Amino acid sequence: MTPTEPSVSVVIPCYNEVGSLRELYVRLTAVLHELGVAYELLFIDDGSTDGSRELLRELAAADPACRVLVFRRNCGKSAALDAGFRAARGGRVLMLDADLQDDPREIPRFLDALERADMVVGWKAQRHDPIEKRLPSKLFNATVRALTGVQLHDMNCGFKGFRRDVVAEMDVYGELHRYLPVLAAARGFTIEELAVTHHPRASGVSKYGFERYLRGLLDLFTVLYITKYRFRPLHLLGGAGVSCLLAGIVFWLLLNAVMITLPEPPRWHFLLWMLATALVIVGPLLLGLGLLAEGQLAAGFRRLPPAPIVEELNAPEAGHVR
Repeated sequence: MTPTEPSVSVVIPCYNEVGSLRELYVRLTAVLHELGVAYELLFIDDGSTDGSRELLRELAAADPACRVLVFRRNCGKSAALDAGFRAARGGRVLMLDADLQDDPREIPRFLDALERADMVVGWKAQRHDPIEKRLPSKLFNATVRALTGVQLHDMNCGFKGFRRDVVAEMDVYGELHRYLPVLAAARGFTIEELAVTHHPRASGVSKYGFERYLRGLLDLFTVLYITKYRFRPLHLLGGAGVSCLLAGIVFWLLLNAVMITLPEPPRWHFLLWMLATALVIVGPLLLGLGLLAEGQLAAGFRRLPPAPIVEELNAPEAGHVR
Protein backbone atom coordinates (compact mmCIF):
# COMPACT_ATOMS: atom_id res chain seq x y z
CA MET A 1 0.00 0.00 0.00
CA THR A 2 1.47 3.32 -1.09
CA PRO A 3 0.43 6.85 -0.11
CA THR A 4 -1.95 8.39 -2.59
CA GLU A 5 -4.38 11.26 -2.78
CA PRO A 6 -8.01 10.16 -2.55
CA SER A 7 -10.24 10.63 -5.57
CA VAL A 8 -13.40 10.35 -3.43
CA SER A 9 -14.03 11.94 -0.02
CA VAL A 10 -17.10 10.92 1.97
CA VAL A 11 -18.12 13.49 4.61
CA ILE A 12 -20.30 12.15 7.43
CA PRO A 13 -21.44 14.55 10.17
CA CYS A 14 -22.49 12.62 13.27
CA TYR A 15 -23.96 13.49 16.63
CA ASN A 16 -24.87 10.72 19.07
CA GLU A 17 -25.15 7.96 16.45
CA VAL A 18 -23.14 5.23 18.19
CA GLY A 19 -25.72 2.58 17.26
CA SER A 20 -25.20 3.00 13.51
CA LEU A 21 -21.61 4.17 12.99
CA ARG A 22 -19.87 0.79 12.83
CA GLU A 23 -22.40 -0.64 10.36
CA LEU A 24 -22.20 2.54 8.27
CA TYR A 25 -18.40 2.23 8.17
CA VAL A 26 -18.64 -1.42 7.05
CA ARG A 27 -21.12 -0.60 4.26
CA LEU A 28 -19.15 2.40 3.03
CA THR A 29 -15.83 0.56 2.87
CA ALA A 30 -17.47 -2.40 1.10
CA VAL A 31 -18.91 -0.18 -1.64
CA LEU A 32 -15.74 1.87 -2.09
CA HIS A 33 -13.51 -1.23 -2.16
CA GLU A 34 -15.72 -2.69 -4.87
CA LEU A 35 -15.39 0.50 -6.91
CA GLY A 36 -11.61 0.28 -6.61
CA VAL A 37 -11.14 4.02 -6.03
CA ALA A 38 -8.77 5.80 -3.65
CA TYR A 39 -10.97 7.18 -0.91
CA GLU A 40 -11.16 8.72 2.51
CA LEU A 41 -13.96 8.66 5.06
CA LEU A 42 -14.29 11.91 7.01
CA PHE A 43 -16.36 11.51 10.16
CA ILE A 44 -17.06 14.79 11.95
CA ASP A 45 -18.04 14.16 15.56
CA ASP A 46 -20.23 17.11 16.49
CA GLY A 47 -19.73 16.94 20.26
CA SER A 48 -21.28 13.48 20.79
CA THR A 49 -21.84 12.26 24.35
CA ASP A 50 -23.07 8.69 23.73
CA GLY A 51 -19.80 6.91 22.94
CA SER A 52 -19.67 7.85 19.25
CA ARG A 53 -16.34 9.61 19.74
CA GLU A 54 -14.69 6.53 21.29
CA LEU A 55 -16.02 4.28 18.52
CA LEU A 56 -14.68 6.62 15.87
CA ARG A 57 -11.26 6.60 17.53
CA GLU A 58 -11.34 2.81 17.34
CA LEU A 59 -12.23 2.85 13.64
CA ALA A 60 -9.54 5.42 12.86
CA ALA A 61 -6.89 3.42 14.72
CA ALA A 62 -7.65 0.36 12.58
CA ASP A 63 -8.00 2.10 9.21
CA PRO A 64 -5.85 5.05 8.03
CA ALA A 65 -8.45 5.84 5.37
CA CYS A 66 -10.88 6.73 8.17
CA ARG A 67 -10.29 10.32 9.27
CA VAL A 68 -12.05 11.81 12.26
CA LEU A 69 -12.54 15.44 13.24
CA VAL A 70 -13.74 15.95 16.81
CA PHE A 71 -15.54 19.12 17.90
CA ARG A 72 -15.14 20.37 21.43
CA ARG A 73 -18.88 20.95 21.66
CA ASN A 74 -22.01 20.52 19.58
CA CYS A 75 -21.91 23.14 16.81
CA GLY A 76 -24.59 21.90 14.41
CA LYS A 77 -24.71 20.17 11.07
CA SER A 78 -23.66 23.20 9.04
CA ALA A 79 -20.46 23.64 11.05
CA ALA A 80 -19.71 19.92 10.74
CA LEU A 81 -20.17 19.98 6.98
CA ASP A 82 -18.09 23.12 6.64
CA ALA A 83 -15.21 21.48 8.53
CA GLY A 84 -15.57 18.33 6.44
CA PHE A 85 -15.60 20.22 3.16
CA ARG A 86 -12.48 22.13 4.14
CA ALA A 87 -10.67 18.96 5.14
CA ALA A 88 -11.75 16.84 2.16
CA ARG A 89 -9.09 16.19 -0.47
CA GLY A 90 -10.96 14.18 -3.09
CA GLY A 91 -11.93 15.46 -6.51
CA ARG A 92 -15.42 14.16 -5.77
CA VAL A 93 -16.99 14.87 -2.36
CA LEU A 94 -20.03 12.99 -1.08
CA MET A 95 -22.02 13.78 2.04
CA LEU A 96 -24.52 11.53 3.79
CA ASP A 97 -26.08 11.24 7.23
CA ALA A 98 -24.80 8.79 9.84
CA ASP A 99 -28.18 7.27 10.76
CA LEU A 100 -28.20 4.59 7.99
CA GLN A 101 -31.27 6.09 6.35
CA ASP A 102 -29.05 6.93 3.36
CA ASP A 103 -27.87 3.85 1.46
CA PRO A 104 -24.12 3.71 0.63
CA ARG A 105 -24.94 1.45 -2.32
CA GLU A 106 -26.12 4.60 -4.12
CA ILE A 107 -22.54 5.94 -4.24
CA PRO A 108 -21.71 4.55 -7.74
CA ARG A 109 -24.80 6.31 -9.13
CA PHE A 110 -23.73 9.59 -7.53
CA LEU A 111 -20.23 9.29 -8.99
CA ASP A 112 -21.68 8.57 -12.44
CA ALA A 113 -23.97 11.60 -12.17
CA LEU A 114 -21.03 13.79 -11.15
CA GLU A 115 -19.56 13.14 -14.59
CA ARG A 116 -22.48 15.15 -15.99
CA ALA A 117 -23.18 17.75 -13.30
CA ASP A 118 -21.28 19.79 -10.72
CA MET A 119 -23.63 18.82 -7.91
CA VAL A 120 -25.98 15.86 -7.42
CA VAL A 121 -28.85 16.11 -4.95
CA GLY A 122 -30.61 13.04 -3.57
CA TRP A 123 -34.38 12.84 -3.70
CA LYS A 124 -36.15 10.63 -1.17
CA ALA A 125 -38.99 9.75 -3.52
CA GLN A 126 -40.37 7.23 -0.99
CA ARG A 127 -39.56 8.70 2.37
CA HIS A 128 -39.76 6.52 5.50
CA ASP A 129 -40.47 9.25 8.03
CA PRO A 130 -43.60 10.03 10.05
CA ILE A 131 -46.17 12.29 8.44
CA GLU A 132 -45.39 15.13 10.86
CA LYS A 133 -41.97 15.34 9.20
CA ARG A 134 -43.08 14.70 5.61
CA LEU A 135 -45.78 17.36 5.36
CA PRO A 136 -43.67 20.29 6.66
CA SER A 137 -40.87 19.09 4.38
CA LYS A 138 -43.17 19.29 1.35
CA LEU A 139 -44.24 22.81 2.32
CA PHE A 140 -40.62 23.81 2.92
CA ASN A 141 -39.49 22.52 -0.48
CA ALA A 142 -42.40 24.17 -2.29
CA THR A 143 -41.61 27.52 -0.62
CA VAL A 144 -37.91 27.34 -1.46
CA ARG A 145 -38.67 26.40 -5.08
CA ALA A 146 -41.05 29.36 -5.42
CA LEU A 147 -38.71 31.94 -3.85
CA THR A 148 -35.36 30.81 -5.29
CA GLY A 149 -36.29 29.30 -8.65
CA VAL A 150 -34.23 26.15 -7.92
CA GLN A 151 -36.55 23.36 -9.00
CA LEU A 152 -35.72 20.33 -6.85
CA HIS A 153 -38.07 17.91 -5.13
CA ASP A 154 -35.98 17.50 -1.98
CA MET A 155 -33.74 20.43 -1.14
CA ASN A 156 -32.62 19.11 2.25
CA CYS A 157 -31.84 15.46 1.49
CA GLY A 158 -28.73 14.46 3.46
CA PHE A 159 -27.25 12.54 0.51
CA LYS A 160 -25.46 14.85 -1.93
CA GLY A 161 -22.43 14.79 -4.19
CA PHE A 162 -20.15 17.60 -5.34
CA ARG A 163 -17.23 18.22 -7.58
CA ARG A 164 -14.25 19.66 -5.76
CA ASP A 165 -14.82 23.18 -7.16
CA VAL A 166 -18.29 23.40 -5.60
CA VAL A 167 -17.30 22.70 -1.99
CA ALA A 168 -14.23 24.91 -2.38
CA GLU A 169 -16.60 27.87 -2.85
CA MET A 170 -19.06 26.90 -0.10
CA ASP A 171 -19.29 28.86 3.16
CA VAL A 172 -21.65 26.75 5.27
CA TYR A 173 -22.67 28.31 8.59
CA GLY A 174 -25.75 28.80 10.73
CA GLU A 175 -28.32 26.40 9.25
CA LEU A 176 -27.35 26.87 5.60
CA HIS A 177 -26.81 23.13 5.03
CA ARG A 178 -30.50 23.07 4.02
CA TYR A 179 -29.79 25.40 1.11
CA LEU A 180 -26.62 23.97 -0.45
CA PRO A 181 -28.31 23.55 -3.87
CA VAL A 182 -29.46 27.19 -3.80
CA LEU A 183 -25.96 28.39 -2.92
CA ALA A 184 -24.46 26.26 -5.70
CA ALA A 185 -27.02 27.40 -8.27
CA ALA A 186 -26.37 31.05 -7.37
CA ARG A 187 -22.72 30.51 -8.37
CA GLY A 188 -23.67 28.99 -11.71
CA PHE A 189 -22.95 25.33 -10.94
CA THR A 190 -25.05 22.70 -12.70
CA ILE A 191 -27.28 20.51 -10.51
CA GLU A 192 -28.81 17.10 -11.14
CA GLU A 193 -31.38 15.34 -8.97
CA LEU A 194 -31.19 11.62 -8.25
CA ALA A 195 -33.96 9.50 -6.73
CA VAL A 196 -32.43 7.51 -3.87
CA THR A 197 -33.44 4.71 -1.53
CA HIS A 198 -34.45 5.90 1.92
CA HIS A 199 -34.51 3.52 4.89
CA PRO A 200 -36.34 3.83 8.20
CA ARG A 201 -34.13 4.89 11.10
CA ALA A 202 -32.71 1.74 12.70
CA SER A 203 -31.30 3.26 15.90
CA GLY A 204 -31.01 6.53 17.74
CA VAL A 205 -33.44 9.43 17.55
CA SER A 206 -33.85 12.42 15.27
CA LYS A 207 -31.88 15.45 16.46
CA TYR A 208 -34.36 17.96 15.04
CA GLY A 209 -37.64 19.22 16.46
CA PHE A 210 -40.25 21.64 15.17
CA GLU A 211 -38.01 24.59 16.05
CA ARG A 212 -35.93 23.73 12.98
CA TYR A 213 -38.73 24.99 10.73
CA LEU A 214 -38.54 28.47 12.27
CA ARG A 215 -34.75 28.43 11.93
CA GLY A 216 -35.13 27.19 8.37
CA LEU A 217 -37.49 30.06 7.53
CA LEU A 218 -35.10 32.64 8.96
CA ASP A 219 -32.19 31.09 7.09
CA LEU A 220 -34.22 31.24 3.89
CA PHE A 221 -34.16 35.03 4.25
CA THR A 222 -30.39 34.80 4.75
CA VAL A 223 -30.01 32.71 1.59
CA LEU A 224 -32.15 35.06 -0.47
CA TYR A 225 -30.04 37.96 0.75
CA ILE A 226 -26.60 36.42 0.16
CA THR A 227 -27.53 34.97 -3.23
CA LYS A 228 -29.29 38.05 -4.61
CA TYR A 229 -28.18 41.13 -2.64
CA ARG A 230 -24.94 40.20 -0.89
CA PHE A 231 -22.86 42.42 -3.15
CA ARG A 232 -25.51 45.10 -3.65
CA PRO A 233 -27.22 45.60 -0.27
CA LEU A 234 -28.19 49.15 -1.16
CA HIS A 235 -30.53 47.76 -3.83
CA LEU A 236 -32.47 45.90 -1.13
CA LEU A 237 -32.37 48.30 1.82
CA GLY A 238 -32.27 51.45 -0.27
CA GLY A 239 -35.14 50.24 -2.44
CA ALA A 240 -37.24 49.50 0.63
CA GLY A 241 -36.27 52.86 2.15
CA VAL A 242 -37.22 54.88 -0.92
CA SER A 243 -40.52 52.98 -1.17
CA CYS A 244 -41.35 53.78 2.45
CA LEU A 245 -40.42 57.43 2.01
CA LEU A 246 -42.57 57.83 -1.12
CA ALA A 247 -45.51 56.02 0.53
CA GLY A 248 -45.25 58.35 3.56
CA ILE A 249 -45.26 61.44 1.35
CA VAL A 250 -48.31 60.14 -0.56
CA PHE A 251 -50.16 59.51 2.71
CA TRP A 252 -49.30 63.02 3.92
CA LEU A 253 -50.61 64.55 0.71
CA LEU A 254 -53.77 62.47 0.99
CA LEU A 255 -54.20 63.57 4.59
CA ASN A 256 -53.81 67.24 3.65
CA ALA A 257 -56.32 66.85 0.85
CA VAL A 258 -58.83 65.30 3.25
CA MET A 259 -58.28 68.06 5.82
CA ILE A 260 -58.85 70.75 3.20
CA THR A 261 -61.96 69.29 1.57
CA LEU A 262 -63.84 68.04 4.63
CA PRO A 263 -65.28 70.42 7.23
CA GLU A 264 -64.51 67.97 10.02
CA PRO A 265 -61.60 65.54 9.84
CA PRO A 266 -62.60 61.84 9.98
CA ARG A 267 -61.72 59.69 12.97
CA TRP A 268 -59.04 57.81 11.06
CA HIS A 269 -57.04 60.91 10.12
CA PHE A 270 -54.79 60.58 13.20
CA LEU A 271 -53.94 56.94 12.35
CA LEU A 272 -53.09 57.97 8.78
CA TRP A 273 -50.90 60.79 10.11
CA MET A 274 -49.09 58.32 12.41
CA LEU A 275 -48.52 55.88 9.55
CA ALA A 276 -47.26 58.59 7.22
CA THR A 277 -44.87 59.92 9.87
CA ALA A 278 -43.51 56.44 10.61
CA LEU A 279 -42.90 55.73 6.91
CA VAL A 280 -41.12 59.05 6.37
CA ILE A 281 -38.84 58.29 9.35
CA VAL A 282 -38.17 54.63 8.47
CA GLY A 283 -37.44 55.36 4.81
CA PRO A 284 -34.25 57.40 5.30
CA LEU A 285 -33.15 55.00 8.06
CA LEU A 286 -33.30 52.03 5.68
CA LEU A 287 -31.52 54.05 3.01
CA GLY A 288 -28.77 54.90 5.52
CA LEU A 289 -28.44 51.25 6.53
CA GLY A 290 -28.03 50.33 2.88
CA LEU A 291 -25.24 52.88 2.49
CA LEU A 292 -23.53 51.57 5.64
CA ALA A 293 -23.77 48.01 4.32
CA GLU A 294 -22.23 49.10 1.02
CA GLY A 295 -19.39 50.76 2.93
CA GLN A 296 -18.83 47.64 5.03
CA LEU A 297 -18.80 45.53 1.88
CA ALA A 298 -16.24 47.81 0.25
CA ALA A 299 -14.02 47.70 3.34
CA GLY A 300 -14.20 43.91 3.53
CA PHE A 301 -15.03 41.79 6.52
CA ARG A 302 -13.50 38.94 8.49
CA ARG A 303 -15.25 35.62 8.51
CA LEU A 304 -15.95 34.04 11.90
CA PRO A 305 -13.45 31.35 12.92
CA PRO A 306 -14.40 27.75 12.11
CA ALA A 307 -15.87 25.35 14.62
CA PRO A 308 -13.51 24.28 17.45
CA ILE A 309 -11.82 21.04 16.34
CA VAL A 310 -9.93 19.62 19.32
CA GLU A 311 -8.73 16.38 17.77
CA GLU A 312 -7.97 15.07 14.27
CA LEU A 313 -7.23 11.41 13.66
CA ASN A 314 -5.39 10.15 10.56
CA ALA A 315 -4.51 13.62 9.30
CA PRO A 316 -3.22 13.58 5.69
CA GLU A 317 0.43 13.99 6.58
CA ALA A 318 0.25 11.06 8.99
CA GLY A 319 -2.00 8.60 7.22
CA HIS A 320 -2.54 6.77 3.98
CA VAL A 321 -5.67 6.12 2.00
CA ARG A 322 -6.60 3.09 0.01
